[in-house]
Amino acid sequence: MNTKLSSIDFTADLSAGIEKHPCFNKEASKHYGRVHLPVAKSCNISCNYCHRDYDCPNESRPGVTSGLLLPEDAVNRIYEVKKLFKDISVAAVAGPGDSLAEPLNTMKTFELVKKEFPEIILCMSTNGLNLRENLEELREKGVNFITVTLNATDASIARKIYRYVNYNGIVYTEKDAAEILLDKQINGIENAVKMGFTIKINSVLIPGVNDFHIKDISDKAKKLGVYLFNVMPMIPAEESYFYKMGVSGANRKDVANIMKGIKGINIMEHCRQCRSDAAGLLENDLSKEVSEREENLICEFKKMPY
Repeated sequence: MNTKLSSIDFTADLSAGIEKHPCFNKEASKHYGRVHLPVAKSCNISCNYCHRDYDCPNESRPGVTSGLLLPEDAVNRIYEVKKLFKDISVAAVAGPGDSLAEPLNTMKTFELVKKEFPEIILCMSTNGLNLRENLEELREKGVNFITVTLNATDASIARKIYRYVNYNGIVYTEKDAAEILLDKQINGIENAVKMGFTIKINSVLIPGVNDFHIKDISDKAKKLGVYLFNVMPMIPAEESYFYKMGVSGANRKDVANIMKGIKGINIMEHCRQCRSDAAGLLENDLSKEVSEREENLICEFKKMPY
């Protein structure tokens, strides 16, 4: 299928497969689907807007999933998704924790998926804390696309967004947490770009906290050579710190107003803030149907005579 690129300018030196990546290419999102494989259980930072939920079929936001998968289950998940929508071009690890907090499951998943589906593009999202030290192995596993959540480039702002950072078993808070996270994020992004990964930045728009700072983040992303910049309205999850403190969420209109001043970098305009087990087209998430199919298969297996 020939996919005409619209708002994104395609050049030959970008990672192979961008014309089929529904998140990095708006036009591709109309034809190609993705599957998120929820194998990353743990997280190494605490975001004030986040509350990670397992066994959560009714919310559509990052950090929620109907269940966790082992790497060995990932291949079966893709087969089940393909029964519902065959044009799956991307397999990604996007939570419900951080993909590189405990990278063993993430790497094993990529290895198994690449062996079974060599044509599928491998993708990953991360907070960036452990990105730099895992880049070589990610390249070896065949990953080309990485999304990094970067909510600030100024530690005085970042410290309002994160409660703690756990780096190499040491827990940092306040200014120390912000500084070490920003240092690792920027270093990881910079090295990933140099190594040829195609990078997208996700920035969560938090009213009164970083809304005035989004342009600074986009300028930094541009200088680092980031390919795509995406701003998402904050969804204050119930039980999260911001929710309990009454910090208001944002909406798409807020994002549109902020993005008017962003120039010189490709902008993602079709983000759906997907679940950690999202599947199918961006506009038609099949995660609930896939979960139900898997539950039925388990029930049928239990009924089989031995």
